[in-house]
Amino acid sequence: MEITTIVILAVLAGLVFFVIGIYNRLVALKNRFQNAFAQIEVQLKRRYDLIPNLVETAKGYLKHERETLEAVTNARNTAMAGLKAAAADPGAAGAMAQLAGAEGALTSALGRLSVVMEAYPDLKASENMQQLSEELTSTENKVAFSRQAFNDAVMAYNTYKQSFPQVVLAPTFGHGPDASLLEFEDSAAIQAAPKISF
Repeated sequence: MEITTIVILAVLAGLVFFVIGIYNRLVALKNRFQNAFAQIEVQLKRRYDLIPNLVETAKGYLKHERETLEAVTNARNTAMAGLKAAAADPGAAGAMAQLAGAEGALTSALGRLSVVMEAYPDLKASENMQQLSEELTSTENKVAFSRQAFNDAVMAYNTYKQSFPQVVLAPTFGHGPDASLLEFEDSAAIQAAPKISF
């Protein structure tokens, strides 16, 4: 065998291993952000499971606030549908936007319920309501951490996929559009500095 043939075969073998490495890294990063979304899904399902208990507990006290309770229930159902769509294709722009919008509506409905509950001291003092509120708050914190982990994983995937030479090879390997971040409507409020007035 000639030395030129050996060099050409070595370069081709190196190129093949390089391309295989890119493919494997793309798959690993995609699986990482899909797993991160699965963690969000677990926490959101827990949140959705707590809401009917919260509504049932509040019903006995809030007989005149039926509209508020129905708004919370409807917002929960819409958010569950948004989660189901997003779980089918984590990272898809449309699915992430639908979930973010539904979560914003649910957060708003829960905020209205909290305001209404302030007018009912017996409800606020209820041990069951306090426990449910604590669990809901804890779950909200877990959702925020899970969302951050998901967004970090999506960012790593997109950054790697957009780098050269991956940007050329990714579509060939079935990695089309970039994954979308999950940003809820409260993102701007969270990032804004708190305002204090006297």
